[in-house]
Amino acid sequence: MDLTAVRTFVTVADSGQFQEAAAVLAITQQAVSKRIAALEKELGVRLFTRTARGADLTVDGQAFLPHARELLLAEERAAASVRLGRRALRVDVIGARLAPAGLLRGFHEAHPDIALDVVTLFDVDSALTALRSGSIDASFRAVAMPGRPLPRGVGAARVYDEPIQLLTGPGHALAGLRSVSPGELAGHRIWIPGIVEGTEWAAYYASLAAEFGLVIDSSGPNFTGAVQNALAGSDTLATLVSEQTRLTWPAGHDLRRIPLRDPTPVYPHSLLWVTANPHPALATLRAHLAATQPPCTATPTWTPAWAVRGVFPARRP
Repeated sequence: MDLTAVRTFVTVADSGQFQEAAAVLAITQQAVSKRIAALEKELGVRLFTRTARGADLTVDGQAFLPHARELLLAEERAAASVRLGRRALRVDVIGARLAPAGLLRGFHEAHPDIALDVVTLFDVDSALTALRSGSIDASFRAVAMPGRPLPRGVGAARVYDEPIQLLTGPGHALAGLRSVSPGELAGHRIWIPGIVEGTEWAAYYASLAAEFGLVIDSSGPNFTGAVQNALAGSDTLATLVSEQTRLTWPAGHDLRRIPLRDPTPVYPHSLLWVTANPHPALATLRAHLAATQPPCTATPTWTPAWAVRGVFPARRP
């Protein structure tokens, strides 16, 4: 099997777009399409369905994805076995469109000589398993959830507090405000589909809801664009999004991102690593994140009491 085509498949799956995958791989979009077409021909199935918003995995594509990742990992291990000390730093960023990917991109721009291998794992349990097995060198996560302490030998440092914002359609009662306090959201319908019980983001939103008396509806599958479409036509529905999360929607939707203030809920991104990991670039990554962390502001913030403090000092609303 052509591992170049497999790597292209995984990149498209992570980014959700052929064009974005082409930029990541530094090739043309036509080259990406040809590689995917060749792989689909070899496997005898369709791996993606093209949509106006990008590329969605088919059922066969979803089934093939974990095995494709294993193929690439096996390739990396084989190469690393004959070039000791030159292995790429392998880092989990949760999702290609989320803030940790931006943090790692900043590290790459500051240290272009350091080889990186970027992966996206599902939850903190998957990340910890990969860290302890040596499959990855570091992971960006929100830890440690109540009753789920970090295993011995795993280090953690808080590296970025990402503000949470309200997202509404133009007809919502709060759409015209310049900012909203979390307490003002009580009684409003907050819809965040796709929250999975047991994940760190589920723990975060449960803590947020308990702190400010919110009711968060997590029902329904999280189809691409479904939330934006629902918000655009509703005067009662709203959702919460992280500030750096890249969202797209048709111009006619006229959705509103509204900052939350007094206090500002922030999502506590931490870097996790195995303390015995000798990879030299890991220390460089940690130093970079510590040196580039945003300065603390006078604006009161909130984050769950269970969040790792690490680099950032404890801050209370």
